[in-house]
Order: sequence, then structure tokens, then C-alpha cells
Amino acid sequence: MAKKRSLPTNGANLGFEAELFKAADKLRGNMEPSDYKHVVLGLIFLKYISDAFEAKHRALLADDPLAAEDRDEYLADNIFWVPPPARWSHLQANAKRPEIGSLIDEAMRAIEKDNESLKGVLPKDYARPALNKVMLGELIDLLSNIGLGEEANRAKDVLGRVYEYFLGQFAGAEGKRGGEFYTPRSVVRVLVEMLEPFHGRVYDPCCGSGGMFVQSEKFVAEHGGRIGDIAIYGQESNYTTWRLAKMNLAVRGIDADIRWNNEGSFHKDEFPDLRFDYILANPPFNVSDWGGERLREDVRWTFGAPPVGNANFAWLQHIHWHLAPNGVAGVVLANGSMSSNQSGEGEIRRAMIEADVVDCMVALPGQLFYSTQIPACLWFLARNKNPGKGLRDRRGQVLFIDARSMGVLVDRTRRELTDEEIQKIARTYHAWRGEPDAGEYADEPGFCKSATLDDIRQHGHVLTPGRYVGAAAQEDDGEPFAEKMARLSAQWRAQREEAARLDAAIERNLRELGF
Repeated sequence: MAKKRSLPTNGANLGFEAELFKAADKLRGNMEPSDYKHVVLGLIFLKYISDAFEAKHRALLADDPLAAEDRDEYLADNIFWVPPPARWSHLQANAKRPEIGSLIDEAMRAIEKDNESLKGVLPKDYARPALNKVMLGELIDLLSNIGLGEEANRAKDVLGRVYEYFLGQFAGAEGKRGGEFYTPRSVVRVLVEMLEPFHGRVYDPCCGSGGMFVQSEKFVAEHGGRIGDIAIYGQESNYTTWRLAKMNLAVRGIDADIRWNNEGSFHKDEFPDLRFDYILANPPFNVSDWGGERLREDVRWTFGAPPVGNANFAWLQHIHWHLAPNGVAGVVLANGSMSSNQSGEGEIRRAMIEADVVDCMVALPGQLFYSTQIPACLWFLARNKNPGKGLRDRRGQVLFIDARSMGVLVDRTRRELTDEEIQKIARTYHAWRGEPDAGEYADEPGFCKSATLDDIRQHGHVLTPGRYVGAAAQEDDGEPFAEKMARLSAQWRAQREEAARLDAAIERNLRELGF
């Protein structure tokens, strides 16, 4: 048996996720990432719940052997019951057998049978002929080298981090399709850090693989709150993505009411009577086939019927409708939503502004998303801009933040916001809202501006932050103007002379070659 790696337990960057993914990806061969992710993520999930079960099983055996077979003992600690044929030790012992795929499928079925919340969630097609059984055995060996479910490592959320890292890597490998189930972590963190979901109901009407919920729970834990103080609700129309979300939350021990329906939030609102304290969402951008022609009259369209050919303002109004009296929402949308006047969108946006439900607008840098190169922004909506509770009266005002110059390239095509940039955006919003200990807010040219409704009316109810924040102040380098102009003119003349010299040399070479 391979020796288990020792993992640090200090909560710092464990640093093995990339190494693990690289090793797993080498086993993929010619298999498409979109298919391979379910193979790998299903095994990671199986490894985790088996390790967690066996750790608890050993502890109970040492203390009370009869209790070791009592399922309620496991349920009390939010640990899934794993029957013997589904335990990792059994699969590892049989990893090199040609029927390993069938054994994994049987394990998944056994776990679903004994754990009601996992019914219909786990992948059960490991026995299919197209799946290389040697690769499956090697994956089992690879994952066996890390004690993902042991108590010390569980406390540091090792498995959750591995699962989250793999989701992101698969999203990158799938490109546009990957964006359908994964919102980049830095974007989710901006939403969570700005909204600070400490308590109450949290909702995502198009939850993907559940990243908004994971970051919300992580925020509560990191800031000393109690995980049980928030209740999580969500729905997802893609069945495969819903399964990813259920596993993602299960491995973190997050109790959530996440529902799947293939009709989607517009046509089958799973929570029609619930109102939420926090809503975080990254709807698909500019969806044209959302069935809007069947929803011309709907109670949710408070500010006007959204155009049939674009769902952006349907999402905004669905989300606003579900806000509690003091609820706040953060929504990722395409930049066009801030300025478009097509098909009545401008009138809906004007109505929302005049109703004073828009709290803050953030323009994001490009290249943040796997799924699209369309520039994106964040809308923050508030039911009540004067809720008290230590916050100032923000009625008649909207905060604009222009973060387009932020972010660092992590590869040729994708950018991420740094921790410092995320904190700057969040601190600016908190200070503007008047939160205790957030400091004094001040407009910063080129970055942020607190605008009045009159300011916005003068701009035709367009919400593009660049129109309001102005240009960043340029630092004076102390060089006198006349000297600077002389220096720049000399540089320009030198560049022209060099260009003329190169042109002459090229022409001479072409003549020598007979052209």
C-alpha cells in the first residue's frame, strides 16, 4: 500500500492541489475534460465520505463497539453512512481488477440507498466500456495517497479545497462550457466580501456548482460567526451541474436546500413565497431563449416586462422580488445591462433607478471568466437603503466603482483579482454604507464616486461607472512643461529618423534580391 502523504494542518496554502490535478490529468488520455471531471470528482467525493466514515468508525469501535454500527451516531456528526462494499479500502484492494468500474458503480448505488440526501446525485457510469479501467485503478491509487477525510485534515477543509480547485481547473479546460457550472473564485469573493452574509437566508436562483454558498459559509467561519446562522437555498436547471453542487456542499458538511428543475427559476420558481436576506447570483449573460413570450404578465416584473430576447432584466427583477425587507443582492451581468436601451431595457433600468433599488455598480476587468470574453459588471440591489442597524441613510445615492484596471494575469487568457484588490473594493462599499469600523468614505477619481439620482438622470439613467468616477489623478513628476515637450519632441524625431533608416535598408535589400 502506498504511504500516505503528510499534510500540513496550519491552515496555510497546502500547495498540493495543483500537483494532484496535474497527476490526475495525466491519466485522462484522450478523454474529454467535460466527461473526465465527473469521473474524478465522483471518486474524490467517494474517498472523502469513506475516510470520514472510517475515522468515526474507528473512534466508536474503541469506545463502544455496538455504537459503531448505529447510523444515528454518524448522522449526529454530519457523516454519511458508508456500507462495507462502498468503503475506500475495499475499492483500493480491488483497484487493479478489470471489474473495478462495476465495483465503483455498486458503491455509489449503495451510498445513495443508505443516504436519502444523496439520491440521484452520484455518478454511476464507471462500468461503461469506453472508460479505461486501468486509468480508474491508477486514479484510485493516486487519491489513496492523501488522507482526505481524516479528522485533522477535515478540520482544515482539505477535501473541499481539492474539490473546489478541481472544479476551477476543469472549468478552465472546458472553456466556454466550463463557465456554465463555475463562477471564478475571485468574482464570488467580491460578492461575498461586499455583502457579508453573516446570518439569515442566502439564495442563488442559478447556483451552478454551489460556489456562492461555499464562499458564504467560508466567510462566516473566517469572521468568527456560526455556520448555523445562515440558511442556504438555491436551484439549478442543469441536472449534471446540480449534482456537482450537491457533492460540493456535501463534502463541506453544508446543509442546504438546493433543488433541481429543468424548467428554471423563471418558469418554476421553487421558492415563490420565500424572501431572502442575501442573494448572490451569476446568471448566464444575455440569454435569448428564456421563454419570455410565455411570461408577459408576471408579478415579479415590478419595473416592466423584460424583453423576450434578453433575460438580463428578468434575472434582476426575479432577484429583487425575492429580497426580504432589508435584503441585499449582488448579481453578475454583462456590461450591456448598464447602458442598453434596446427592447425597453432602458425604461426598466430607469424605473429601477427611480425606485432607488440600485445600491452600487462595479465595473469588472476583462478576462475574468472562463465562459465569455464579454465584459461584466456587478449590480448590487437593496430593498431598503435606510435600514438603521448602524448603517447610514443612502437613499437617493448610488456608489460607482470602476475596477477595470485591476487584476493580474494568471495565464494567457485569464485574469484574477488579488486579495488586496478584493478588500479595497469591499472596504470602499462598507465605508460608503457607513458600517462601523469601515473608515470614512471619500470619492477617489478614477476609482469610485458616490452619485445622486440627479447625477444619474443627467447621464440618461446609464449606470456605467466610468461615466461617474472620472479620470485618475496623474502624479506630477516635477518636470517643467517646456522641458517635457522638448524631450518628447526629440524622442519623436529620433523615432522617425530610425524608421526612415529601416525603410531605406529594407528597400535596398529588396533591390539586391531582384524585387
